[in-house]
Amino acid sequence: MIQSFFFYFAGATIISSILTVGLRSPVYCTLALLSTLLHVAGLFILLHAEFVAAIQIIVYAGAVLVLYLFVLMLLNLKTTETFLKQTWIALFFGVVIFVEILIGLFKSSIMTTNPLEATEAVTAAPIGNTETIGLSLFTEYLLPFEVVGIILLGAAVGAMVLAKKIPAG
Repeated sequence: MIQSFFFYFAGATIISSILTVGLRSPVYCTLALLSTLLHVAGLFILLHAEFVAAIQIIVYAGAVLVLYLFVLMLLNLKTTETFLKQTWIALFFGVVIFVEILIGLFKSSIMTTNPLEATEAVTAAPIGNTETIGLSLFTEYLLPFEVVGIILLGAAVGAMVLAKKIPAG
């Protein structure tokens, strides 16, 4: 049962992230990014990281995407422009980042250890709640945390590229 939820969330995350990069309309791209972030939150819930999932939804899917949509509506961008050269550059960097993530996965201990054992070891220590969450975030869940950072970096760079005025001439 858990595996079917994992495959759903993983597949939906991959499909919606591809749509985020591939759609032409900035508003649809932002909605696809929202879907990506919500499905990543679902993956966090499957990893028993409810706090991180809640922060994912509240901060990223809530506040940040509302700001992106506000800026996109404020700029009133035209969707008829084509960015063929930028698409190939973005595709190249996306493939490079994906390969780096796969290499990091296979070299890390995430693939070899049971996350439940690591969670029990971290929570058994007599430390505060915030410190426990911080240790867990930067040990077990470092890869998903950095993936979200990469997604937000891509969205910020994309917003700057879209907002850039092309000089007439």
